Amino acid sequence: MTDPRRLRPATQLVRGGLNRSPHGETAEALFLTSGFVYDSAEQAEATFNNTISHYQYSRFANPTLTMLEERLAGLEGAEACRLTATGMAAVHAALLSHLKTGDRVVASRALFGSCHWIVSTLLPRYGIESVFVDGADLDQWRAALSVPTALVLLESPSNPMLELVDLPAVAELAHAAGAVVVVDNVFATPLLQRPLEMGADVVVYSCTKHMDGQGRVLGGAVLGSRKWVDEVLQPFIRNTGPAMAVFNAWVILKGLETLKLRVDQACRNAAAIADFLAERDEVARVLYPFRADHPQQALALRQMSAGGTLVTFDLAGGKPAAFAFMNALSLVDVSNNLGDSKSLATHPASTTHLRIGAEERARLGITDATVRLSVGLEDVADLIEDLAQALDSLAVPASRAAE
Repeated sequence: MTDPRRLRPATQLVRGGLNRSPHGETAEALFLTSGFVYDSAEQAEATFNNTISHYQYSRFANPTLTMLEERLAGLEGAEACRLTATGMAAVHAALLSHLKTGDRVVASRALFGSCHWIVSTLLPRYGIESVFVDGADLDQWRAALSVPTALVLLESPSNPMLELVDLPAVAELAHAAGAVVVVDNVFATPLLQRPLEMGADVVVYSCTKHMDGQGRVLGGAVLGSRKWVDEVLQPFIRNTGPAMAVFNAWVILKGLETLKLRVDQACRNAAAIADFLAERDEVARVLYPFRADHPQQALALRQMSAGGTLVTFDLAGGKPAAFAFMNALSLVDVSNNLGDSKSLATHPASTTHLRIGAEERARLGITDATVRLSVGLEDVADLIEDLAQALDSLAVPASRAAE
C-alpha cells in the first residue's frame, strides 16, 4: 500500500482519505445519517468514555466527513483537520476555541469583511483586545508583537486587494510573543501556498470557494497540529455545533478531484486577463501578485507557485464607471462569490467590504472604482472579448486617454 503522505497533490486530491465500505464502492460513500448504533450498551459507554473509537453522532464525526478531513490534511501537510458548516464558521471556531477574556489578538487589517467584524467588534465584547496592523509593514508587526499576544490572524493574498504578508517573518515574531498564527489561505488554496511550511500554526478555508468551486455548497475547514485540533478546537466544535452537512462534504470531496485542473487553468486565465487589463486606458490600476508592477511581486514569487485566480483593478471613471462596466458584462456574472468555475465580478466597496466603513476601506486601498474579478474556466479569449466590450462602453476620462 502506497504511503498516503508521499502522494503528490494531484493524487491526494483523488485518493486521499479514501475509505471504502464493505460494499467496495468506487466513489466515496455518502453516509447520510444523523446517528449510529452500538452492538451493546457497554460499547456505547466505552464510545462516550473515549476508550474505544466508534462513530457517535454526525455533529461530532461521520465517515464521509472523515474522508474529507483526511484528504484535506494530506493535501495541506497538516496533522489534523476539522470541518465546519461555512468558511466563516471555520474562522470563528479557530479564534473562539483558542481565546479567552484578557487575551490579545493582532490581525492584519486586510481581512474579509466578516473576519474584520469578528476581530473589531465581536472579540472586544468578550474582553479580548484587538489590534490591527498593515499586513505588508513588518515594522508594524514588530511593534504590535513586542508584547505577549495569544493569536495572530491574517490572510495572504488578501481580499480584495491581493496584499501579501511575509509569512515566515510574521510567524517568527508571533511565536516570540507566544501567539498561535492563523492564516486564511482561501485565495491561494493549498495548491499555490502552504502556510504551515512557512511557520503558521493553523490554516482556515472556505471550502465553498475553489474546493467545491462550482457554486453548489457551503463548507469550511480548520487544519493544524493533532494536539491543538484535539485539545483546543474539537471540544469547541463538538459542543457548539457548527458541523458541516454530510451531503456538502461529499460534494466537496468530488470537487477536490478536479481542483488542480481547475486552479491551474484559472490561474493561466487570470494572468492573461491581468495583462490585458493593464493595457486598457479605462483601467487605472491592476493588481495581480505575479505581475512585475505588483508592489510585492518578489514576496509572491517566494511564497506562491502561481499568481492565483483573482484579479483586482480600478477603473479610471470611479464608481459610475465600475457599475457601468459590470452592468455591461454579458458573459461574466455579477456575484460576490469567488473561486468558481464561472467568472464573477463584484464591487467590494458596496458588497463584501461595505460594512467595514469608508475610512477602513481607504486604509486598505479599496476605492469606489475597485472591481474584483474571480476568473473561471471559460475560454480566455471569450472572457477577454467580454471584458473588452464592457470597457469599450465606458467614456475614458480625457486625462487618462492622453497618458
